[in-house]
Amino acid sequence: MPLLRTLLQRIGKSPNGQACKTEPLKTPPEGWWEEAFSYQPNASELRGHPCGHHQMLAIVAYDISDPKRLAKVARYCEDHGVRVQYSIFECRLETARFEDFWLGLEELIDPKTDRIVAYHICASCARSILSAGTMETTSTPAVAYVF
Repeated sequence: MPLLRTLLQRIGKSPNGQACKTEPLKTPPEGWWEEAFSYQPNASELRGHPCGHHQMLAIVAYDISDPKRLAKVARYCEDHGVRVQYSIFECRLETARFEDFWLGLEELIDPKTDRIVAYHICASCARSILSAGTMETTSTPAVAYVF
């Protein structure tokens, strides 16, 4: 009830609906936001392994000289990540899955004429990634099979 009374006084009404003198808005006390909206860990964080904890973000880029190999590499990367530029993908995979993905990429390229590179991004750095402008997405609609 005190909160309701305070709000009603600020808009010029008393709890019984009659007009009252309005008070100027006061600056909230220091730390009120943190106190009102304190961080509450979720269930997986409480168990000691936050969601995505075992995943990593890898930026994968390639330069492929042969058009057929280029198409194969692009399709393979689309199966494991999100295209952010024509030959650059963001892949969020667990370490073991990334290693399998990387080995698969190595099998698709010709190491004498092609190049692939992956940059691992730590979790705290991934949260501060900046982006601007539009991102072209694949024209093929996503398909999901739920059993």
